[in-house]
Amino acid sequence: DVQLQASGGGVVQPGGSLRLSCVVSGFHYSNFAMSWLRQAPGKGLERVADIMNDDRTDYADSVKGRFTISRDNAKNALYLQMNNLQPEDTAVYRCTKRGFRGTVVSGRKYDYLGQGTQVTVSS
Repeated sequence: DVQLQASGGGVVQPGGSLRLSCVVSGFHYSNFAMSWLRQAPGKGLERVADIMNDDRTDYADSVKGRFTISRDNAKNALYLQMNNLQPEDTAVYRCTKRGFRGTVVSGRKYDYLGQGTQVTVSS
């Protein structure tokens, strides 16, 4: 079974930092693009960042310059370093696997989504 387990969320003040981690299993991790999505209260899923299997990255405009996505194929792990966090970044952050079918967000398809980790930015 495919599993994506995210961790590292918490409560942080505006301007603070957090590092999210996700450990995956059940598929050949290094072959696939991976992404972080987020969902704020009362809103739909929003794309945050993508990393391809060749380590190319792409970010939503709202997080560009503040967030960094990375991967460690040897550990089957995905990371999201978040700096200068703002209240509008408050959301559940979900580790996801890109696919050819499944949930569509911003024109991209995700066939497996983890349950996520809560990030709250508040003073």
